[in-house]
Amino acid sequence: MLQNYKAFSGFSVDDINVAKIFYQEKLGLEVNHDDSMGMIMLGLNLNGCNVMVYPKPDHRPATYTVLNFEVKDLDKIVIDLTNKGVKFEQYKNEYVATEPTGIARGNGSGPDIAWFKDPAGNIMALLSQP
Repeated sequence: MLQNYKAFSGFSVDDINVAKIFYQEKLGLEVNHDDSMGMIMLGLNLNGCNVMVYPKPDHRPATYTVLNFEVKDLDKIVIDLTNKGVKFEQYKNEYVATEPTGIARGNGSGPDIAWFKDPAGNIMALLSQP
């Protein structure tokens, strides 16, 4: 029924202007601002895919990953984003352990992954391409 319709995901932030700067300047994404609705659309350049980011006064960040980026050279991108001020999460538990860079190595059981948060506390991930 819905397979022939365009779909997109979305999540909230507490400050749309801070989010716009982060997504444009830190992550280098195409950001379109919709002044009539006060939201932004992140252009992901894959078959016209977009992600809507909208302001929410009582925003609470999700406790899960809201956006994943599959990348070719994870180590290089982590270094580049770290140099731009992006802080990668550190995890050490029974399920995952990150290196000091923030990368969790899949070691054949999955992709290498590095997680970071946007200024509103939403969790994003970089995953190495297979």
